[in-house]
Amino acid sequence: MTAPLNSAKAGLREQIRDRLENFPTEGRIAAAVLVRARLREQRVWSAAKSVLFFVPLPDEPDIWPLLNEAIAAGKTVATPAFVPGPNQYTVRRIIDPTRDLRVGRFGIPEPVAACAEVPLNRLDLALVPGVAFDARGGRLGRGQGFYDRLLAGVRGTKCGVAFEEQIVDAVPVGPLDIRLNCILTPTRWIET
Repeated sequence: MTAPLNSAKAGLREQIRDRLENFPTEGRIAAAVLVRARLREQRVWSAAKSVLFFVPLPDEPDIWPLLNEAIAAGKTVATPAFVPGPNQYTVRRIIDPTRDLRVGRFGIPEPVAACAEVPLNRLDLALVPGVAFDARGGRLGRGQGFYDRLLAGVRGTKCGVAFEEQIVDAVPVGPLDIRLNCILTPTRWIET
């Protein structure tokens, strides 16, 4: 990656971090409720038989309540799990979140090794976190490329999940950055 691209990405991360620091907790909670409701309205959600979730960090919309709904509806549900040897993520199926998740790398809950791996090309819908998104499917992650490498194998719909504060005019992208098919916010469903 070039120095100007790295610099542009670092600057945007800082800008969004500042926006989110000023976003009150009550606003985040209310916005997350709207995000979940908007996702439930989408055909891609109802049609998906297999869904990749992410465990939300405090500065990301809380989509986690949908995980139990998806399991109850008979969907195959998975989350990323870090594999130290190749230093990358795979995805593993979750049947019982209480039993199947343990704190993993970066302090984020991950499926335990006993959970079955789900082939990336079998995912119908991948719900994707990020720092910033644009209407063309650009996504700015946290800077290590883990999600881009993971998303490269996903053939289903790749959907960014964001607060309105994370939507920008243009995300600086490089050749290894994976574009998303849609972006979900509390007020919009953006087809890219």
